[in-house]
Amino acid sequence: MTQTTGEMRVRASFNPSKDSKVDEIKAMSAAAIDWCEKNKEKDPRLAALAMTAFEEAAMWAVKLVTAP
Repeated sequence: MTQTTGEMRVRASFNPSKDSKVDEIKAMSAAAIDWCEKNKEKDPRLAALAMTAFEEAAMWAVKLVTAP
């Protein structure tokens, strides 16, 4: 199955803990990244910055829900 840009950037298939919250975070973040990818023609630089910010936010949110 082919992954979207967002799914690749947040590594949606990587969830060793099998935590549903991690899947939820990654799905929402991937959707936001994909939206930016589809609308990047208006300003590619801003789209790239937004995608990076969503990717980073996903990382921190996953860290939050998996914290001890």
